[in-house]
Amino acid sequence: MPELPDVEGFREVLETCAKGRVIERVDVRDAGVLHGVSARRLRGALEGRRFTRPERLGKWLLAHTGDGPTLMLHFGMTGLLVCGHSDDAPEAHDRVLFTVGGGRQVRYRDQRKLQGVWLAEDDSELARLLDEQGPDAMAVDREEFMAALSARRGRVKTVLTDQSVLAGLGNLLADEILWRAGLPPTTRASDLTEAELRRLYTHMGRTLRSAVTAGRVPPRDSWLTGHRDDTDPVCPRCDGPLRRRRMSGRTTVWCPRCQPEGS
Repeated sequence: MPELPDVEGFREVLETCAKGRVIERVDVRDAGVLHGVSARRLRGALEGRRFTRPERLGKWLLAHTGDGPTLMLHFGMTGLLVCGHSDDAPEAHDRVLFTVGGGRQVRYRDQRKLQGVWLAEDDSELARLLDEQGPDAMAVDREEFMAALSARRGRVKTVLTDQSVLAGLGNLLADEILWRAGLPPTTRASDLTEAELRRLYTHMGRTLRSAVTAGRVPPRDSWLTGHRDDTDPVCPRCDGPLRRRRMSGRTTVWCPRCQPEGS
């Protein structure tokens, strides 16, 4: 499931593959991933323009074209961005292909098609489409983070993954950050003390920096992520059994010994 570190990696793919290059051709192989834009309009808006420096906001990748429209990509559960060659045969799940100068091709690849591609014609439309996004988890300052969480009565795990509160965190990151901070996912965000909020913010930053360097949430042995899918998962810190529970429709994993209730 692409989260902030994955999308940051896709931003680097787009930058190294296509930045400064003319978009020569747009091939929509599956219009089912287009939102609010037709294949014809997408081609007409982008062909002949240049990709400039891409930007990431939370789980969104924004492919700017200078003073032209912005291509907006969201990767849902299974999306990828791949740099290939225009002569390479497309793969089964390559939905939209962007051929740029030098024979390079940026491919939006997605098996399940839960999200897709949008087009913002100008800054006002871009702002409208991103209106419900909270501050980016990598850029938010501590005071804004603490204010946002303390104002929410929901469980802290649910609040952390709410993109309108904080953009970029998904299921794996939220579990990892809470485990590192020693906070149970069931605690109400509004019940966290100032010290707990500070600790949570610190561990969020450390976790994100490590994950961005790795290009994903890495399943390391020293991380909770490295054990959450084991048959009989144990905590890499205390060797106690991990607990699983569905929370807001997602599997939540935590260590009841390291993240005790009332901690």
